[in-house]
Amino acid sequence: MKPYADRLADIQPFQVMDVLARARAMEAQGRSIIHMEIGEPDFPTAEGIVKAGIRALEAGHTHYVPALGLPALRERIAISYSPSADVDPARIVITPGASGALQLIFAALINPGDRVLMADPGYPCNRHFVRLFEGEAVTVPVDAAMGYQLNADLIRKSWSSRTVAVMLATPSNPTGTLIPDDEMAEIVRTVKALGGVLIVDEIYHGLTYEADAVSVLSHSPDVFVVNSFSKYYGMTGWRVGWLVAPQTYIPAIDKLAQNIFIAAGTPAQHAALAAFDPEVQNELKRRRDTFHRRRDFLLPALRELGFEIPVTPQGAFYLYADCSRFTSDSRAFALDILERAGVAITPGMDFGNHHPERYVRFSYANTLENLKEGVKRLGDYLR
Repeated sequence: MKPYADRLADIQPFQVMDVLARARAMEAQGRSIIHMEIGEPDFPTAEGIVKAGIRALEAGHTHYVPALGLPALRERIAISYSPSADVDPARIVITPGASGALQLIFAALINPGDRVLMADPGYPCNRHFVRLFEGEAVTVPVDAAMGYQLNADLIRKSWSSRTVAVMLATPSNPTGTLIPDDEMAEIVRTVKALGGVLIVDEIYHGLTYEADAVSVLSHSPDVFVVNSFSKYYGMTGWRVGWLVAPQTYIPAIDKLAQNIFIAAGTPAQHAALAAFDPEVQNELKRRRDTFHRRRDFLLPALRELGFEIPVTPQGAFYLYADCSRFTSDSRAFALDILERAGVAITPGMDFGNHHPERYVRFSYANTLENLKEGVKRLGDYLR
């Protein structure tokens, strides 16, 4: 039998899935587990969205829609951006989650050997998608002094003749940090001057706590933006995302979408339309406020236990914590906490190569009651 394709050697599984599988097995044996490992809102999809999905099914909206997506949804998403972004619905493409958007972007941009710059730590699928299309993800180490984000100076220093693009995430997974708007403007100018393409993951927009995030589209129409109905809108299992592309790329994106997945799910797209209804928006804002309260509990609680978290995350629902006071092996540490304390967390090795053994990620996508119990268990464990 033919061996696997070479690219598979460079595409790693999620360590967090090993943690989750072990946690589920322990729960099946009767153990109580506090889940702080999963990057998924714990709330069910808002009722208004669910009812819209049911109505779509009952109305027979079960056939293909155009590859670029349901026109009404593309128009509604365009309206959701601020006037300064000036987003034409023709530039919006509905995809099967943000992952579908990334496939389209990298398929359109990357030739074998092309390089894409991204921050380390960062979301692992980003580099794996680059490899899938025979490119090379160049992960640039970032730390607390940089807000765990790339900046214009780092991009210039890391650029090479083979670099074609830069990918950012703001707020980011796993750190929850934002790129300041003035720095984003400088990055836009820098990437353009270098002759590259800028890709920005904005899937945690909406889940910011001190101030609203500003889309990079306010600075330029010549960037790719990835977004999703998964995180802020709470529709993870519906698998609906979108991208905003420069107009010149839309014919190529259309052709790729036709061939890769034909279209995102039709009932899910109709359901997503309801995410913009006023009553649903009010519910989503209440949920955001709940995440805010959870962050404001968990952040000082973990610091008091001895975890170092020097940067207060401005968004998402993660805390990226330095655990080197307790261990030199974050994976073994996470598994031991799971076994002995019944608390599931994610080891840093999922997020890159920049000292991952020193970090763990906590998700506060769980109830405040459970987070308090998790902190109590961690305190008992560490003592």
